Amino acid sequence: MNKRQTTLLAALFALCLSTVARAETQWLDRIVAIVDDNVILASEVNDRVATIEQNIARAGQQSPPQEQLRKEVLDMLILENIQLQMADRVGLRIDDEQLNQAVGRVAAQNKMTLPQFRQALIDSGASYNEVREQIRREMLLQRVQMGNVNQRIQISDQEVNNYLDSEEGRARTSPEYRLAHLLVPVDSDASDSQRDAALQRAKQLANRLRSGSDYQSLAQGGIKANDLGWRKETDLPSLFANVAPGMSDGQVSEPLKSASGYHVIQLLESRGLNETIAQTRARHILLKPSAIRDDAETRALAVKLRQQIIDGESFRDLAKEYSEDIGSAQEGGDLGWTSPGQLVPEFQEAMDNAKIGEVTRPVQSQYGWHIIQVEDRRQQNVSGELRKRMARNVLHERKYQDELDIWLRKIRSEAYVDIKN
Repeated sequence: MNKRQTTLLAALFALCLSTVARAETQWLDRIVAIVDDNVILASEVNDRVATIEQNIARAGQQSPPQEQLRKEVLDMLILENIQLQMADRVGLRIDDEQLNQAVGRVAAQNKMTLPQFRQALIDSGASYNEVREQIRREMLLQRVQMGNVNQRIQISDQEVNNYLDSEEGRARTSPEYRLAHLLVPVDSDASDSQRDAALQRAKQLANRLRSGSDYQSLAQGGIKANDLGWRKETDLPSLFANVAPGMSDGQVSEPLKSASGYHVIQLLESRGLNETIAQTRARHILLKPSAIRDDAETRALAVKLRQQIIDGESFRDLAKEYSEDIGSAQEGGDLGWTSPGQLVPEFQEAMDNAKIGEVTRPVQSQYGWHIIQVEDRRQQNVSGELRKRMARNVLHERKYQDELDIWLRKIRSEAYVDIKN
């Protein structure tokens, strides 16, 4: 008897119940499909169909014919079953802590606390535990899909550059501006003297903003003030779009005239325009404890090497000889320019606190013991890199769905599926 037959026998046995009251076997459910080493039951299809019909009714839409809906649901369950078996075979699990965090995010998206979310489900007749398990299944499916599909997606530098040069790419990756806006209204039939008075008032408001006044505090005596929020240049009113790109953060414009009056804008914040980050260039020597050198001996060697460097020996030469970081040892321990968050926290903290030229005391991380020498620091404009990253994300999202569809068809064709009548 092979594995599939054994599994099916166990499933069939679980579907029957012997009772004292009745001698015959009572079927509680029936198998509608065999999927590799698992089965799909009619009750699973019925439950999913009922849920979908409720959602369709709640949205005020027309449900498709019952036969068509059941077929689509069965196809969906078959694909899910294949993927969940894949997750099980590689030992993929969602632990309770990860699940609790995910359920908490769902509650927050619905503007509820976790207890409120749980009570809302109970009040609606749903089972909180069943919802939790559904979220667990969705997380497993997502991880299986991402793990298999992401490796199929390749995005070249040329594709990124072509996207950035396109009209859509320029619009989506263009800088964003957050503007405070003040308006001194002027009636359409106002006299020249009234317009001049409004202009002078707008200039006074601009000067007060430059002196540090908050724009909201100036909203009095008919003055209108508001925060326009984050907007792309293409989403700004044309009057402001001609001015904002030339402003720096905190800068206040001269009064801008329109049919409705005089406008004053202040660039509260910008992003994607001149994004700079602090970068550090450093070298390090990594020493790892091993079976022949315990942790204390490893630290002692790090202390010794640090003293040798302080006494004048070359950090580069010692790194080439002793460092166990394969990626940097042959470069004399050179890590190049690194950005905040790129390195493990213990290393980052020690490097940030070191002066240029200083050799740190041994620092322990999950990788072993490090001695670090900071060579230089700089403020680096990363606007170009951010635009490229945004473009790559857009292209990835586009390719992901196509590759996911191809992969799902592939695993469906390779699986053993027997649909029962």
